[in-house]
Amino acid sequence: MAKAKIKTTQNEASVEAFLNSIADEQQRVDSIKIDEMMQRVAGEKPKMWGPSIIGYGFRHIVSPSGREVDWLIIGFSPRKGKLSLYVSVGKMDGFDTLLARLGKHKTGMGCLYINKLADVDETVLEELISASFKNNQE
Repeated sequence: MAKAKIKTTQNEASVEAFLNSIADEQQRVDSIKIDEMMQRVAGEKPKMWGPSIIGYGFRHIVSPSGREVDWLIIGFSPRKGKLSLYVSVGKMDGFDTLLARLGKHKTGMGCLYINKLADVDETVLEELISASFKNNQE
């Protein structure tokens, strides 16, 4: 099957400008910390994916149906009232154990949702991000 066209693609928009444009001060501070954490884990600079997702790394995905897309390895997006982290929720050994130690969060559709960093254990969050990055590298 041919590679699917998706709306959210990597682009050259400024990650720094995007982070600095976040209106809610706490969400901006938390987003900057998550950016630093993900850069440490990935060992590379972030890229914007679409207008509001910050991604680290790049991978080619082929779904069981044969659909092919290019996507980030890990990433996050500050959304209204929460932070959406694009990590391998439930797709690796030990993930449930990390989630149990994380603190207040929700999961769904391959994402981890937190309201603010103060709700979670940042050390566990970085372990979870690191495990997801390693699991998703090709």
